[in-house]
Amino acid sequence: MKIGLAAIGIDAGARPAAVQATAIAADRAGFSTLWAGEHVVLFDSHRSRYPYTESGRLPFEAAVDWLDPFITLSFAGAVTTRIRLATGICLLPEHNPLVIAKTIASLDHLSAGRMALGIGIGWMEEEFAALGIPFERRADRTREYVAAMRRLWGEGVSSFHGEFVNFDAVTACPKPRQGARLPIVIGGESGAALRRAAEYGDGWYGLNLSVEEAQQRVTSLNRLLVERGRDPHSTEKIVAPFNKPFRPDDLARYKAAGIDEVVLVESPPNDVAGIDSWVDGLAEKWLVPASTLHSAAGA
Repeated sequence: MKIGLAAIGIDAGARPAAVQATAIAADRAGFSTLWAGEHVVLFDSHRSRYPYTESGRLPFEAAVDWLDPFITLSFAGAVTTRIRLATGICLLPEHNPLVIAKTIASLDHLSAGRMALGIGIGWMEEEFAALGIPFERRADRTREYVAAMRRLWGEGVSSFHGEFVNFDAVTACPKPRQGARLPIVIGGESGAALRRAAEYGDGWYGLNLSVEEAQQRVTSLNRLLVERGRDPHSTEKIVAPFNKPFRPDDLARYKAAGIDEVVLVESPPNDVAGIDSWVDGLAEKWLVPASTLHSAAGA
């Protein structure tokens, strides 16, 4: 069982010293992945409903510091050597696919192949409107963007002709160290999100799921993968319990449910000098029981 950490890029985790200290400590402690999420703009009020709180509102004020995830992960990657760097999640349809493909390839290249791209289609219609991007058919746009990016990453000279993306005989270098198979992790808990993961994802990331809810999603995802002729074991399953009650004893239950990585959503302490001990405390609480599960599985 792997343990990831989502603690950089937002609020207290947006300070340069906090990003650096958290990344170094998490890398040293043995956390599997550093996750950073994305919103380009926020609003004091919005009609769109945030899916993970009862109020339907983000658990942050609109004026919260929220860094670009790719810059944040690049900053973290420069001071680490082992830990995976992942967007959790990137709102892919809000980006130009050629520009974001270059950004991702650059980060993977500079980090020696440690990048994983977590993506979602987005939920806040107001953000899409502010960016001048249609909210409708964003799932179709996302699917095509992924196909175009993989072509850019995998071919020397590439062309693509779709509904949303069109280019001829372009060269985009450097390529990701991982090539066209740089892992793409599909975020979301709905049936549609699971279908996207089964269709073109290398992994799936579910947020705010209890063990029972995670088990239901994994069962559905595995069925969808088999229907598409894919091996269920080839697709990584990741869950962040987030607001759900969660104890170290639950790790064994998540593992039994088919989860490969559990992500802790945390915020570093305000005192940067205390980040090392804070990360060490998280490691003692979560990595030690997780490693016991791993040892038992390999015995």
